[in-house]
Amino acid sequence: MSDHLEQTRQIAAAMNAGSPQAKALGFRTLSIEPAVAVLTVPYRPEIIGDPQTGVIAGGVVTTLLDHASGQAVQAALEAFTSIATLDLRIDYMRPAEPGLDLFARAHCYKITRSVAFVRAVAYDRDPDDPVASSQAAFMLDSSAGRPSGANLKPPRAKAGGKAKA
Repeated sequence: MSDHLEQTRQIAAAMNAGSPQAKALGFRTLSIEPAVAVLTVPYRPEIIGDPQTGVIAGGVVTTLLDHASGQAVQAALEAFTSIATLDLRIDYMRPAEPGLDLFARAHCYKITRSVAFVRAVAYDRDPDDPVASSQAAFMLDSSAGRPSGANLKPPRAKAGGKAKA
């Protein structure tokens, strides 16, 4: 296995553990290949959107597609860079089948100097019968080379010279 692919797998694991939402939903990356990521979210009561039907909430589907797409972008890049979702269009085709885990397969099919383009599907049994499909665009180097947190405002000083917490 190449060093780049191993680094991409480590980035994917860090994205799953480092995003509070992905961590709370229980996202797992099943596979990373060049420009492709496959993720899953286990079915459980906490992610049900309609208690009467047991169908997974649409927001979980959206988050899974966005997250898988971001990992596909990282898998397509030659070196890690910060990314940000610019646009995400989702077409919902049917409800996910209650009781089944949900999967997403994302493919980053084009990278320009500043934008990456991704197509993805969310499915429960068969990727050819998707729950939803998406088309996304991601900004590359979204932090413009600044260190993490550089976009945060510094704490304001209180009267008397002490900073507010």
